[in-house]
Amino acid sequence: MGSRLNPYIRYNGNARQAMEFYREVLGGKLEIGTIADFGSPGSPNADKVMHAQLDTPHGYTLMACDVDGQVEDVSHSPGNNVAVYLGGDGELRGHFEKLSVGGTVTMPLEKQVWGDEAGALVDKFGITWMVNVSQRQI
Repeated sequence: MGSRLNPYIRYNGNARQAMEFYREVLGGKLEIGTIADFGSPGSPNADKVMHAQLDTPHGYTLMACDVDGQVEDVSHSPGNNVAVYLGGDGELRGHFEKLSVGGTVTMPLEKQVWGDEAGALVDKFGITWMVNVSQRQI
């Protein structure tokens, strides 16, 4: 197995809802393990997500967990210093539309000076997405 790089997003108690939403948008196989599944069924946070992984048909991987009281020294601090980037073909236009439902489009998906269509949004879970639809070279 080679190395890989993918986002691991921490949520404040709604990781399951976020990952199920991303599966609806991107497709693929979603595995979710709760704190109970990982050996702490008596925890007050037993139903929270300890680890979730979505592997899509296009090779994307998203991972997530809830930090809602799980670990004392880890807090949930959403910010704008990280974005999930999707680059590829025209199929991404539909992903952009679906991801923006309930969120905020910060840059409409439009043709850019480099020739591709690009846009950005913050989804309903507070995650920033950047989408770049490549144009075919003639």
